[in-house]
Amino acid sequence: MRQVRSVADRLHSAVIHLLRRLRHQDQASGLTASRLSALSVLVFGGPLPLGDLARAEQVRPPTMSRLVQGLIREGLARRTPDARDRRVARIQATPKGARILQQGRRRRVQALAVLLRSLPPKELEAMSAATGILERLLHPQSRWPAD
Repeated sequence: MRQVRSVADRLHSAVIHLLRRLRHQDQASGLTASRLSALSVLVFGGPLPLGDLARAEQVRPPTMSRLVQGLIREGLARRTPDARDRRVARIQATPKGARILQQGRRRRVQALAVLLRSLPPKELEAMSAATGILERLLHPQSRWPAD
């Protein structure tokens, strides 16, 4: 049990530091972290009602409403009526929003690749194996495609 807690503590710290380092790449998008996060949910999760988007982002609906208004103003998202219930609006990423999000992802992946290139081959193999383990832990029902 002690080893599990130690690994969990080290992994938590390493992931936080990694995310902070990669977050610098997001500044090029010109969007706040909260807008990028909401946009990511829309791009990868599809159109969602405002309440569902707020729950996914763990914020209150009024906060999400302000975030969505900003995304709409910038042409990164739009409201569309629900096909089954016209009273419900779904928030959907626009092609411009998806493009900006994908560009940011490419910048973060590139920055991470630069770090990984400094590893000796055996450590890169170990990192690949550890990544597979993390993917299985986080998404046991999914099968991640090999890159």
